[in-house]
Amino acid sequence: MEIRDFIITPLLLFIVFTFAWWIRNSISDRTTRRYFIPGLAVKVLGAVSLGLIYQFYYEGGDTFNYFDKGSKFIWEAFKDSPFKAIQLIFAQGEYFAETYEYASQILYYRDLPSYFVVRIAGIFDILTLHTYSATAVLFAIFSFSGLWAMYQSLYKLYPKIHLQLAIAIFFIPSVFFWGSGILKDTLTLGALGWSTYAFVNIFIHRKKVISSAVIIALSFWLIYIVKIYILLCFIPALLIWLYLIYLKRLRSAVLKVMVLPFTLALLIAGGYYAIKTIGEENKRYNLTKLSYTAEATARWLNYVSEREEGSGYTLGDFDFSISGLIRKSPKAVWVTLFRPYLWEVKNPVMFFSAIESLFFFIFTVYVIIYSVIKRRLRLIYSHPIIFFTLLYSISFSFAIGISTYNFGTLVRYKIPMIPFYLIGLFILAYYSKSRRKFKVLEVREK
Repeated sequence: MEIRDFIITPLLLFIVFTFAWWIRNSISDRTTRRYFIPGLAVKVLGAVSLGLIYQFYYEGGDTFNYFDKGSKFIWEAFKDSPFKAIQLIFAQGEYFAETYEYASQILYYRDLPSYFVVRIAGIFDILTLHTYSATAVLFAIFSFSGLWAMYQSLYKLYPKIHLQLAIAIFFIPSVFFWGSGILKDTLTLGALGWSTYAFVNIFIHRKKVISSAVIIALSFWLIYIVKIYILLCFIPALLIWLYLIYLKRLRSAVLKVMVLPFTLALLIAGGYYAIKTIGEENKRYNLTKLSYTAEATARWLNYVSEREEGSGYTLGDFDFSISGLIRKSPKAVWVTLFRPYLWEVKNPVMFFSAIESLFFFIFTVYVIIYSVIKRRLRLIYSHPIIFFTLLYSISFSFAIGISTYNFGTLVRYKIPMIPFYLIGLFILAYYSKSRRKFKVLEVREK
């Protein structure tokens, strides 16, 4: 923290919350209005708290590498010449004579996914005069904007569970903490929110089609650059959601049976092509190298954890063949959703993660048991959004659980999944209790 953090950040916060108070009536109704300012406030709290934890507990880390060893030099270039700053912001890892003195000092200059965070931080730095906490707040605002858009779109489908949706999207501690600072996860979480909002607009509400298509394209582009593996889980789940939406609209049972094989084949082919296309430009995530990438990542994180006596975990042997990955999949999903256990805690950060994981476990067991008793477990298959949220959550849990091998890293990596997982459980829990069917959803999807 520097002196300007105590001058510029309070001024920025005054402007942000004044503007938020002014616009909240136009982007919410009487029900959702109560969550707007608190939701924004916890994101800001998370952004500032993250910086303090990294500064005084970890004594450094990714967030300060993006700032002190990254965007700082874009700011320095801007003070020298705005043209040089613009050149650095749009650079693709190449060196130019005009900007070499700055580019050569940027830690992530040749690492394009990490450098994308540096670019965004550099743009925000120009607005905040290179003030860490103020730049972190702007990251949090972007993330919140996407989450609020997603919340509004889902609330229109399920107005009766507005509180549950708000809890899942805004008020889970690990999400508003790890998803609010100067980190990749802040950007991807916001982009996931915007893309979900746009998808619902196009295929369920059937409005704002052109603008929503642009939002999806930009959101996918951001995720593709920063964390491509999220798309490998998200796009297939979206395609299946889309398929189930249109299948539900068919009134004829005979026609449903006739169209099912063709649609499933088209869906599988489309999902495979999407993953293949995404992987072609990033060789680490090519379909032929996914197992190798998972193994290399897991071995490295496991080595670092053992060397530093950290919070590592194991899924057994390092067999990352296709059969090995399938065999490990239940353990990988389990460790992402429900671990660390309380007795595995080795530091304060892990303790809060363990409490959260225990809540996920208890709530999951409760929903499953209650759904079985009420014979409503079939809702997972008959109502598209539940299938989408749980499919994405489980596939994403497998992807990071199989490759992370470190609880400290896992708690941060899994936040793009947590809101979707809880949304699915909350919807299933509510309609398992209710004698009414999904009347709202059925009306919206006609």
